[in-house]
Amino acid sequence: MSSLEADPEVGRSVVPPSPEGTELLEGAPVALGGPRGFEVTRTLPNKHRRMVGAWCFLDAYGPHALAGSPGMRVGPHPHIGLQTVSWLVAGEVLHRDSLGSLQEIRPGQLNLMTAGRGISHSEQTPAAHGPVLQGVQLWVALPGAARDVAPSFVHHPDLPVVAAGGLSATVLMGELAGEVSPAACFSPLVGAQVTLAEGGGATLPLRPDFEHAVLVLDGSATVEGARVTPGPLLYLAAGRQRLRLDAGPRTRLLLIGGEPFDERIVMWWNFVGRDHDEIVAAREAWESRSDGGRFGRVRGYDGPDIPAPPMPTTRLVARGRTR
Repeated sequence: MSSLEADPEVGRSVVPPSPEGTELLEGAPVALGGPRGFEVTRTLPNKHRRMVGAWCFLDAYGPHALAGSPGMRVGPHPHIGLQTVSWLVAGEVLHRDSLGSLQEIRPGQLNLMTAGRGISHSEQTPAAHGPVLQGVQLWVALPGAARDVAPSFVHHPDLPVVAAGGLSATVLMGELAGEVSPAACFSPLVGAQVTLAEGGGATLPLRPDFEHAVLVLDGSATVEGARVTPGPLLYLAAGRQRLRLDAGPRTRLLLIGGEPFDERIVMWWNFVGRDHDEIVAAREAWESRSDGGRFGRVRGYDGPDIPAPPMPTTRLVARGRTR
């Protein structure tokens, strides 16, 4: 999924950090494709806290009723220096990319695209689709040593599941409670969808060297004593060995985490780089791709490529994970 804004930071309000090391990061509505576009709620990057581990971007969308609507239509656009992680709760999305990949994703499956030195892709609701679309799109910043790797795309139709009492957790990325995802990671992190039975509760083991965050997808939950509903992202500082979850109605939530990412990055439009000049070069390569060039061509999407926004009048500055 594309960020259509040059500067994707959102979340101007935040509940101050508590003595327990939690912060409630407010998201903001963003219309992909303009005011009448497909609406998502963005919680990362947040103006107060830009990253959770290497996770640097989080859009949640839906449930959207698709009757009389084209659904998602995100035209070809470029990426560098990151991985895109696509996860659905309901519906279908069709992925195309400049490597020639053509892959539909459904709930319970993972699409993982590693941009590395450069790739372009599109995403759209396929012609044959269900009545509702709901999911999340995340980006993982690649560490400096891996940010120029060759681009790749992998579809994972089967993922490991942790089951205990009233809890079921599908491990998207990394490791949780002894279950390891097959998805490639370039830094220590975790991503999982956790489902809780109505009125149920459970305790998940955590790596104490990881910081974590929880986003409620459906229902509501009490997380370490904090009541959370769909919308904001609950940040949890490093140092925890376990996480207590208690559900209201049937609840689905997203857990992300990782080692604090200590590299300073420039995150502009759909690019993750290290300095202004790197971003300028990527933008120029996208805008001047008469022969495909660095980002290749996406074949089969029935619409225009997304143009890059103008560069700012001042130089972009690398930033750390917090303000």
